Amino acid sequence: MPPVVEFRDVGYQIEGREILRNISVAVEPGETIVLLGRSGSGKTTALRLVNALLLPTSGQVLVEGRPTSSWDVISLRRRIGYVIQEVGLFPHWTVERNVGLVPRLLGQSDDLVRRRSLDLLAKVDVPAGEYGLRFPRELSGGQRQRVGVARALAGDPPILLFDEPFGALDPITRLELQRLFVALRRDLAKTSLFVTHDIREAMLVGTRIVLLDRGRVAWAGPAAQFRDATVPEAAAFLASLAEGNALGASA
Repeated sequence: MPPVVEFRDVGYQIEGREILRNISVAVEPGETIVLLGRSGSGKTTALRLVNALLLPTSGQVLVEGRPTSSWDVISLRRRIGYVIQEVGLFPHWTVERNVGLVPRLLGQSDDLVRRRSLDLLAKVDVPAGEYGLRFPRELSGGQRQRVGVARALAGDPPILLFDEPFGALDPITRLELQRLFVALRRDLAKTSLFVTHDIREAMLVGTRIVLLDRGRVAWAGPAAQFRDATVPEAAAFLASLAEGNALGASA
């Protein structure tokens, strides 16, 4: 079975400026690959290549064995759930209608769409009986993000993309949503790419970490082995983790 997503010697340039260079990563079924890096490292650009928001200027990105350039873009994106920091819920639609968007586009019956929406809202702990008829403005930031996760799952896509989805939340809500993500990953066996600059988050949610530094892969391996990484960029992230722990202990 081919990788679900594969970067083959991928490069990306804008007006001659190199954003990504020689990226080669294979994402196997059920994995969560975390793209970790500082601002400007190229991690969000890499993510956008997967659902053809961008196309590589060299190399290939393959989804389910096919280059993204050969996919019908609508068909490709319906195979992929996408969660961003700003959520992107439609403000004039209810929570339940937001979650049911993709199943409706796929032509599913109203009854099936409703049952799917109710099930997913329960899974993300935003029960439809209490929140389904509310509008996004009536929810907290954490609740909106939970609804965003439910909407990404609603079409039952095999691939999920997360672009710093919890970065704007307070630390307690962020930890709750990280744990929710890990539980959903186990239960639903989805293949995910998750962008973050937070080393704690990367080690919590990822099965593997790909560390990007100025558009290149600086280190890649199991999340459990990241503490043993010796490349300079990994050492910088680990130092920030240690310093954060020390400051927390002295507070």
